[in-house]
Amino acid sequence: MEKQFTYKDSGVDIEAGYESVERIKAHVARTATKGVLSGLGGFGGLFELPSGYENPVLVSGTDGVGTKLLIAQAMDKHDTIGIDCVAMCVNDIACQGARPLFFLDYIACGKNDPAVIEAIVQGVCDGCVEGDMALVGGETAEMPDMYKPEEYDLAGFAVGVAEKKGLIDGTDIKPGDVILGLPSSGVHSNGFSLVRKVLFDHKGYDPKDHVEALGDVLGTVLLTPTRIYVKAIQAALDAGVVKGIAHITGGGFYENIPRALPEGCMAVIDTSAIRRPAIFDFIQKEGNIADKEMYSTFNMGIGLMMVVSEEEKEKILDALIQAGEEPVVLGRVEAGSGVSL
Repeated sequence: MEKQFTYKDSGVDIEAGYESVERIKAHVARTATKGVLSGLGGFGGLFELPSGYENPVLVSGTDGVGTKLLIAQAMDKHDTIGIDCVAMCVNDIACQGARPLFFLDYIACGKNDPAVIEAIVQGVCDGCVEGDMALVGGETAEMPDMYKPEEYDLAGFAVGVAEKKGLIDGTDIKPGDVILGLPSSGVHSNGFSLVRKVLFDHKGYDPKDHVEALGDVLGTVLLTPTRIYVKAIQAALDAGVVKGIAHITGGGFYENIPRALPEGCMAVIDTSAIRRPAIFDFIQKEGNIADKEMYSTFNMGIGLMMVVSEEEKEKILDALIQAGEEPVVLGRVEAGSGVSL
């Protein structure tokens, strides 16, 4: 008798998918906010646009975590990588003055391990709670022909809302304005291809090695979650006028700061004001990497920058401190273009 094939014969386990959904329900429930109109299981997530906006504009962003995922997989630690995914999306939309509304995630894996999927989504939900947004849906795709059993990829999509006249686009920035910086927690989620090339391929470290210079296990330090700056940005916006915001991600200072500046303006940065986490000194030393390459690749200890007027500086600094931040004055805007370090 000819064999009767099932989906499981192809490497896709539907029952494991059902178990994953059951495992994540309690985590997703933690993220519910006032606008959520649907639960898990529908063909689409429903969210009611909040009232009180005269001319609301939806602001969206999508991103992934990149090869930081390989560190999580090597360490078999999956409960924080979802925070990174949320942070990479929500920080971007918050830079334009948006208040986050909802998030969706996408997990592609070689084998649906319900415990691993639960840990990933737990992190996503932790990030959503921190960013004050709801997880309204997502997708877990089991693709054994695309990924090895222990491999997965993770991406997300965030939507926020802003008053049209309150959008932050940098057009009001002018020479004489002040640049403030908010600390990062470490490498965040960019530059990991260089990190892995230097530390693992070139120097032969293992993610599970304890590194004296860092005072911790290397993989643990590298997996420190990306900071979510939503509450800090909102505190600043409530306190005064923020002219421009830059999320320091891939491309470091040289690519991201100019994105927040209008034509004719240059950011002059005092790098001595930055408190660099030890991981950056370690990477730079082990790879013999030039300063410009470091600042072109990594956040170097500053995950977010804000441009404010000299008149607004003190009250926005005070608001950021009250919000639990440790802001620094990084520099000023001058006539010109690009970034000067």
